[in-house]
Amino acid sequence: MIRRFVRKVQASGKLNLAKQNQYRQPKKSKRLRRRSAIKQAELRQEKEHLRKIGKLEERGSRSKTKS
Repeated sequence: MIRRFVRKVQASGKLNLAKQNQYRQPKKSKRLRRRSAIKQAELRQEKEHLRKIGKLEERGSRSKTKS
């Protein structure tokens, strides 16, 4: 009886769909996306300001080369 149930569940594909959606995060709302974009822009401006006045060292290249 249990085997029949397991076979039917596997055949229907519901179990696979449930596993795929188990850890999926809902999309952020438009308001939250705007808020995070504004915050990122403010942080970028603050870093640029600190870099210009010399309180933050210049960024180096991101590529790692062996010498």
